[in-house]
Amino acid sequence: MAARAPLLAPHLVVDAVIKGNIIIAGGGTGGHIYPGVAIARAVEKMYPEVKVHFVGATGGLEEKIVPREGFPLRVIPVGKLHHSVGLWTRVKTVLTLPLAFLAAMRILRELKPIAVLGVGGFASGPILFVASLLRYRTLIWEPNAYPGLANRLLARRVDESLLVFEEAAKHLHSRRSMMSGLPVRSTMIPAPRATSAPLRILVFGGSQGARFINKLMPMALRDGDGWMSGIELVHQTGPHDYAATVEAYKGSSFSVHEYLHDMDKRYAWADLVVCRSGASTVAEICACRKAAIFIPLPTAADDHQRKNAEVLAKADAAMMCLQSELTPEGFREILRRFRDDRSLIARFEENVVKFQYPNAAEKIAERLVAGAT
Repeated sequence: MAARAPLLAPHLVVDAVIKGNIIIAGGGTGGHIYPGVAIARAVEKMYPEVKVHFVGATGGLEEKIVPREGFPLRVIPVGKLHHSVGLWTRVKTVLTLPLAFLAAMRILRELKPIAVLGVGGFASGPILFVASLLRYRTLIWEPNAYPGLANRLLARRVDESLLVFEEAAKHLHSRRSMMSGLPVRSTMIPAPRATSAPLRILVFGGSQGARFINKLMPMALRDGDGWMSGIELVHQTGPHDYAATVEAYKGSSFSVHEYLHDMDKRYAWADLVVCRSGASTVAEICACRKAAIFIPLPTAADDHQRKNAEVLAKADAAMMCLQSELTPEGFREILRRFRDDRSLIARFEENVVKFQYPNAAEKIAERLVAGAT
């Protein structure tokens, strides 16, 4: 059985100057890439003699993000194997795996890393697999309560698994697993809440928005009896539904935005957040210690958003509402409850603290170099 610790040590004592390369592998979505970038920045700051290199997939989102963030990126020819893609895509991926393994081997022989970290996404599979065969120090970082396919396959081979949710450990058969948390921006911190103010609701569905939430909220907030006088709202719609949502809120004083560039300030303003439950969003909610109503994306891979939300809901640290069960009328009554009984918000804020892991990027960086001392 894998050894587990409740939380990474806040500070490892490292006397020697560490030099060498570290590889961070993975990508496909911002939820994999941006935490990887946060970890890379922590490594740069803490260990100036260590160079971080990213490995991603040809044609992946990482090709746009990683170079822009100032880190070197190498790509390997690998596709998706998850059941969410078609059979022919999976067949092509299997057929091209030998090329991906060869590319991974070339990268490893060139860089000779002191550690290789997989942050999820199909690009992490070949590089972590080959690195484990060549006896490099290997780690995976899993941001969801239910691990992704790549990490489920790799867990038995790597030296350590770093987790955001303790529930993920039972799906991974690792030699060693430890709680690390999910890196969030340093500005994501708790802020005092004005309990006497109107109920302030922040609504968003990720950078691209969430069509279901964009339609649900204006219908739920139609004012038939003056009840919205105790509600203030900021709604990020994403680019596709912005105009329709502005029209749907016509006549109200609510603030509608295509995109919010100052989420830390918006979290600080809000009493209640209505959102999806991807790993990064959940981590920000926990870091800012906010009350949240999670509406998981039902089509998310392995239903991981529902499983993320369930963890907090079972701990009475958030509310989960399944999209298939929500109606505008029912959601209106839920919002009334939060407006009229602020103890619900206070309870969630108090209980969500147990999921808060400050300085996660620094702790993961420490763990990466631990084997090189």
